[in-house]
Amino acid sequence: MTTVYDVPADELIKIMTEKIKGMKELEPPEFVKFVKTGVHKEKPPLDDDWWYVRCASVLRRIYIDGPVGIERLRTYYGGRKRRGSKPPKFRKGSGAIIRSVLKGLEAANLIEKTPKGRKITPEGQRLLDNASRDVQKRIAKQIPALAKY
Repeated sequence: MTTVYDVPADELIKIMTEKIKGMKELEPPEFVKFVKTGVHKEKPPLDDDWWYVRCASVLRRIYIDGPVGIERLRTYYGGRKRRGSKPPKFRKGSGAIIRSVLKGLEAANLIEKTPKGRKITPEGQRLLDNASRDVQKRIAKQIPALAKY
């Protein structure tokens, strides 16, 4: 059985993005057009589908690290802020984006709240495992030598 641990993250997130686009619970909020993803960024994202990519990425993160809270996810999505001639410093990612994504994932019944943080539901785990299987099939078609694994 193929799981999230067995496939490349970027391929899995691409497939999950396509699956998530069809869910009405994960429609992007109005502020998505104008917001940066964190204080450390100079510009907003260029990709029009960045909201769905972030949803897929957060879902994968919760699968791997869960139960996980908002602060830990903010740290994961943070980065180095350039401060001119001063040395760069690490800054956390946007909490509003993370909270909105988590609310949507909860509404879609892919994650659930626990006292220790958010964790993946069986439905969310099934969705990610099926996407992992799709990724493995796609890779096997591209590289026939890996088909036997």
